[in-house]
Amino acid sequence: MAGELITADRQIQWAGQLWGDGTDLSVVDVPGWDDLASVDDASVPRPQQHGSLPGRLLTQSRAIACTMQVTCLPEDWPALRRTLRAATALCQDEQPLVIRLAGEPLLAWARITRRAISTDTAGVLGNPVVSLLFEASDPRLYEVAEHAESTPLPGDETGLSFGSPEVGLSFGSPVEVGLDFGAPGATGDIIATNAGTEDTHPLIEIRGPASTPTLTLGALRLEYDLALAATDVLVIDTRTGAVTLGGQDRSATATARSAPEQDFALPPGQSVVAFRAAGTPDPAASATLRWRSAYL
Repeated sequence: MAGELITADRQIQWAGQLWGDGTDLSVVDVPGWDDLASVDDASVPRPQQHGSLPGRLLTQSRAIACTMQVTCLPEDWPALRRTLRAATALCQDEQPLVIRLAGEPLLAWARITRRAISTDTAGVLGNPVVSLLFEASDPRLYEVAEHAESTPLPGDETGLSFGSPEVGLSFGSPVEVGLDFGAPGATGDIIATNAGTEDTHPLIEIRGPASTPTLTLGALRLEYDLALAATDVLVIDTRTGAVTLGGQDRSATATARSAPEQDFALPPGQSVVAFRAAGTPDPAASATLRWRSAYL
């Protein structure tokens, strides 16, 4: 699990390795972690007027530098060096990078794009220094723990039971208080809280049976012209825009009323996501949201 090895501030977990306080690699600095990533400004000059028309601000990828001082004994450095080189080898896929500062561990998905290890193995000029550069295509930093909330389709309450004609209404034993009105009905809504400062894109799983499954978030709607069987799971990745069923692309089933998947993001604060479907609701159907609070 990402970040499971971290127990203190100024620690870094990457590729199964723990660096920082309490290890043989002391973290000196991590510039770029708390910084605002470079911003693209879509503002344009006002025609024949002073100033500009404010455009949308979007951040570029995040560059995270890391400088570490080797603190192990000289005889232990060769083994540590081999482990370090293996953990920082080139990899085409982004991996979780977790850094804890000021009591707050956060996660970015990144790749190593630069590694520099001083060759002062004899310690003539001091212990070796390791410099790394990470590139995160998504500049947002996420909380480590993932939230998951599910809901069935809306359903009625079971209501008050009046018993058989012979038994009639049961008020229970003298120690019981009030009446049993049965299990509450399902609202079909998910309350999702993004405790961060930036929109976050949830991963959505819709399980059948459900016909024309629909999710709404404020004025946004995701709706698919599908009849999901009980064994079907429709997966919607709102960050990439991918819609799959059994590993097959189903993005073409989006109805004309459906918004682009990448517009379906949870803003900071509390949001209500409603799950609906056509026809009579089947209590076995469900929708699950998975998300992390996001920061810039």
